[in-house]
Amino acid sequence: MRIWRDLKSFVHIQGARTLLLTLFIYGIGTGILAPMNAIYLQDSVGLGKEEITSVFAISLFLNMIITISVGFISDKMKYKKRLPIIASLLCMTGLFLYMRADSYTSALVGMILAVSPSGLIFGQLFAMARNHFTSKAPTIVEIAQIWLRATYSIGFFSGLLLGANLYLLATFQGVLWGNLAGYAALCLLLLFYQEVTTDSSAQQVRSNATEPFSLLMLLAILLLSCSDAIRGLHLPLVVHELFGDPRLMSYMWSIQAVFELLFMTAAGYWAAKYGYKPVIWLGSMFALVTYIVYSWSDSLTMFFVVQPIYSVFVSVLYGVGMGYVQRMFVHRAGFGASLYIFISQTATLIGYHLPLFIDGVTPNIFWIPAGLITLSMIIMIYVMVSSKSTHTHHAPSA
Repeated sequence: MRIWRDLKSFVHIQGARTLLLTLFIYGIGTGILAPMNAIYLQDSVGLGKEEITSVFAISLFLNMIITISVGFISDKMKYKKRLPIIASLLCMTGLFLYMRADSYTSALVGMILAVSPSGLIFGQLFAMARNHFTSKAPTIVEIAQIWLRATYSIGFFSGLLLGANLYLLATFQGVLWGNLAGYAALCLLLLFYQEVTTDSSAQQVRSNATEPFSLLMLLAILLLSCSDAIRGLHLPLVVHELFGDPRLMSYMWSIQAVFELLFMTAAGYWAAKYGYKPVIWLGSMFALVTYIVYSWSDSLTMFFVVQPIYSVFVSVLYGVGMGYVQRMFVHRAGFGASLYIFISQTATLIGYHLPLFIDGVTPNIFWIPAGLITLSMIIMIYVMVSSKSTHTHHAPSA
């Protein structure tokens, strides 16, 4: 089978396992804090919903500026790993301040230093990985990227479980120290990783793996990411409000790890066979179902049941979606990866604010992402129909 042949090639590539471990560790570090960040600001620092949104939005906006700025210049750099190394050190410094926050101002300053430099990390890790596999195994570049993204997700969900247990053992301070340890481990692994650059023959192979630029598809992906951002920030608050246990969100998200590697792998091969746009559209259907359940149900069981359903959407958005954007700019790995992250960050910034139009913390918030998903699907249908019509129009007649 092709998947086993590709997997065998993948694990024997020099440096592939180091990249896997790096993404796994980074995922653990970010996952430890992610579901409890908003709750920490609410319970330990004493901030309200508007203040929490402000802290997240300001730090994210600065992160966006750093991400897209670095994307423009990183392709001119022969070696990129110094960027995430520097960023890791800055994030660790910010976390020292963040864990001592006792007011809106101190929380904001700590969050800015802990989050903004991370714009130098995620996109550049995948730019480095794309160059690595393009040079050493150009025939499996796309699926290798997806496996790396899935590994990050598995690490992230492992971090969720670890974070829940750290919370039991050492409250929020233990969670924050765990997040800091993740950045420290990332920095150490990058110091030992030997970065690879692409050669001219690999560049020629890369030229065949492209997607035409589509502003409408970028908009559709923005809307999908925006819906996921609303869920990411507000689902922990809604679950905490409905069921009263901050650990539940960690357990709920960790269920996705069981399915995500399988779904990302399947989605990657489906995209190669049927095209990226149809697979992204299909994945969006699973998100729409999940948001409707979130909005209508107050059953904890149903919240857990829909997690595997939602993991299909996440697998497509973060695996196939990232590959799709990178393939639009296949000769500029740094910019392509940074653009995808920038789109996700822009979506997150929008997603932080949209639920403010709904009073309180309520499941009704999820009607907003349901609407965004629906609009995105309509845009994708228009793009696919227009593309098919153009192809038919230009096809030679018999």
